[in-house]
Amino acid sequence: MADSDSYLKWAAGLLDQLPEGWSSTLAVVRTPIVPSPAQIAAAVSGTRAAGGEPPAVVSARAVRRLAERLRPDAILVACTGPVVDVLVSDVLDDLSPRPVFVSGLPGISIPATEKAWMFRGGCDLFVVHSGHEVEEFGRIGKDLGAAGVTALARLPYLDGLLKAATPAHPVPLDAAPSLAASLAEDPVTPAGRRVVFATQAKVPKRREDRESVLLALNDLAAARPDLDVVVKLRALTTERQTHNERYHYESLWASLEAAGAVRPGAVRFAVGPMHEHLAEAAGFVTVSSTAALEAIAGEVPLLVLSDFGVSAEMINLVFEGSGCLGTLEDLARGGFRRPTAAWCDANYFHDRAASDWIARLDALVEQARTTGLPPVRPLLDGPAHAASRRRARLRVELPPNVLRAGYRASRRMRRYLKALR
Repeated sequence: MADSDSYLKWAAGLLDQLPEGWSSTLAVVRTPIVPSPAQIAAAVSGTRAAGGEPPAVVSARAVRRLAERLRPDAILVACTGPVVDVLVSDVLDDLSPRPVFVSGLPGISIPATEKAWMFRGGCDLFVVHSGHEVEEFGRIGKDLGAAGVTALARLPYLDGLLKAATPAHPVPLDAAPSLAASLAEDPVTPAGRRVVFATQAKVPKRREDRESVLLALNDLAAARPDLDVVVKLRALTTERQTHNERYHYESLWASLEAAGAVRPGAVRFAVGPMHEHLAEAAGFVTVSSTAALEAIAGEVPLLVLSDFGVSAEMINLVFEGSGCLGTLEDLARGGFRRPTAAWCDANYFHDRAASDWIARLDALVEQARTTGLPPVRPLLDGPAHAASRRRARLRVELPPNVLRAGYRASRRMRRYLKALR
């Protein structure tokens, strides 16, 4: 089960890694960030889940009824942290027989955080996607006393894009700068004339920083009119996504265009599956996005912008030493790069044989069928967390429009009471 577009994409791909003979059912938990039908279709595109009816959007009560009817060996709770906690520790608590609970994170998760483990502390298996992440999350889980274990998987949407057994033309660390690919020097073929900018809802935060990215894309389009410069949106302005986006790029472009700062039509805005955009791409750019890994897998030269900092707050710290960091100036001239071999091996492009999540899951299922599993032991428990869990329960129980109306009424009441003071 998933609760947002990014988690749904991850869940659909992860289920595709299961061995033949394992059956699965995919559903979307209804919350205020529930993806639209178009987002659902894009998220499952390229997976087995795209072959039939789209995953149903269901309430938490319906999830409970589904689990009671199917009696699954395992439940993949591919959701944001508070939803994982309330589903495992409340909604799905006391299922009999008790299934294996699996959770994880859908993309780049360096640096590892205690918060991610705290919400998933009731799960038996915590799936991450690099040796670096296994080491960091494993240490944090042990320090917190989590009962679950950390397991390694390949990011599910990378393997379908890989054109070779090794990452796309990796180069030695000391040679990376001199081997940077530049569209200004490397002619673009008709089949690959698109430059894709993948947006990230959380970073950069400041409006002017986001506008500077759009201005650099405008400069690239002006210098290279043969290119199709595309801003790949995670969601339209009318759609929800995992994280709220205060300054939507399409709205910012409209403001810049009205002010005469950019050329009308120089940049195109699009949604849809990332792999379809990368299939036509000559270059890829992002501030911080797991889609950078998809670009590497698809042999697309890329840039991870460092102008706004390289830090945990910018969610791009993991790209240090990759050879892919660059600037807005690089973007404006079409200077894209290739990753280093050493970085690829340590981060997300490990040998498939190193992945152990299915073996660990199989062992847990066998334990559940024979001796049984111990009761769920969440890390967030007791009176101190009761109120937050009740709020999370409302998020998965009430229809989003009812919940939003309740939030609005609560805000109006607080303002009214404040005015009376």
